[in-house]
Amino acid sequence: MGLLNIPSLPSMSALQPQDIWMPEQASTFAENVDWLFYGILYICIFFFVLVTALTVYFVVKYRRKSPMQETGGPTHNWFLEITWCAIPLAIVGWMWFEGFRGFMEMRSSPKGADALRVIVNAQKWSWDFTYPNGAMTQDLHVPANHKVVLSLNSLDVLHSFYVNTFRTKMDVVPGRINEIWFEPTMAGEFTLQCAEYCGDEHSRMRSKVIVHEDKAAFDTWLESYDPYKGLEPIAAGKLVFESKGCTQCHNVTGTNQIGPTLKGVIGREREFADGTKMVTDANYVRESVLDSKAKVVKGFDPVMPNYKGRISDKEIGFLIEYLTEVSKN
Repeated sequence: MGLLNIPSLPSMSALQPQDIWMPEQASTFAENVDWLFYGILYICIFFFVLVTALTVYFVVKYRRKSPMQETGGPTHNWFLEITWCAIPLAIVGWMWFEGFRGFMEMRSSPKGADALRVIVNAQKWSWDFTYPNGAMTQDLHVPANHKVVLSLNSLDVLHSFYVNTFRTKMDVVPGRINEIWFEPTMAGEFTLQCAEYCGDEHSRMRSKVIVHEDKAAFDTWLESYDPYKGLEPIAAGKLVFESKGCTQCHNVTGTNQIGPTLKGVIGREREFADGTKMVTDANYVRESVLDSKAKVVKGFDPVMPNYKGRISDKEIGFLIEYLTEVSKN
């Protein structure tokens, strides 16, 4: 869905220079995550160079000069042995402590009433976001410099919510609600993607996080949000068809995909998996949207999620108008 009455936002490339490893830092988590990453990286590089250099030095200096040369017996240096055990133990302990501290901060969602809470539904292969006033979008809208708590739900298989510029990631597990939170630090548009292989269209499961300049700008957008304003019913129905993720499994061209084509879905006879047949109409479309398992077309798997509670009667009406139009040809 597009933006309504929102000034153009800077692209990610304009926000902050990228280094060779990391994207922009766009949340309060990002700086600490990057600092720990580089700390561990530089420690590993230092010891790699040290151990490699010492190995080469000892191989050259203490190589056997002749086949007859005898080696000395085993010796011990307790100071060295304790030192080269204690130093790595201290370094690994520091890595664990810093990593665990950051992990706990990311996983301890703010409980105050000030945080914006958004319900996230993931399904093959799209996202939708529901705000406190009931508005629903396909891109996530949040205010900058404000805590955001997401309640993550999967309607089918395992997904993963991942925004690399926020340095935040959480699995979205069917049958379980996970929470994740973050606080954006700058306005802009950032890429949201699924980081868990969830089927053959996994790579297309992408969306945007649109960060507004402040809470006031976000509230203004939310109060005025209406994606169908000014659209004729058929055009609004086309928007519903595209924005609700229908195009992931269906089309209106007459070619079957994961789901049956919806060209001709109204006014033509269809056969279902249970052997029954009927001439499908508007009520069939409504039933299939709200209870996708009620009548499964023969030859197709019942993989479509239900949209009950996730689509309004107005949107179903628009969708029916659009499907009626494309079924005429």
